[in-house]
Amino acid sequence: MAQDIDWPEFIKTLNRRGMKLREGNPDVMAAFRALDQAASKDGALDSKTKELMCMAIGIAIRCDGCLAYHAKAAIKYGATREEVLDMIGVAVYMGGGPSNIYGAEALDAFDSLLAAS
Repeated sequence: MAQDIDWPEFIKTLNRRGMKLREGNPDVMAAFRALDQAASKDGALDSKTKELMCMAIGIAIRCDGCLAYHAKAAIKYGATREEVLDMIGVAVYMGGGPSNIYGAEALDAFDSLLAAS
């Protein structure tokens, strides 16, 4: 995304849109939420590590919503800016130039949401 994003407002917008989707397709969205909860809970990997992985995938597939949600969750689970920067390095290595651009977006999302929390 080439423009500046107000990440906290972006999440609010996504949440409003997601509510409409949940209302329109409750069974599928309930199943997706159950998958999210099952995949995100602590297991062999802790939740923070999983959220950092989600951010890396968001960078690789260039998903702004993924960056927003998973940066917020990474903050919730105690991720540090240094961990996010290290994760971005791996995502850029794996995704090349496009991941470099979205790595900068991920860092902006994390910094903005950390400041807003």
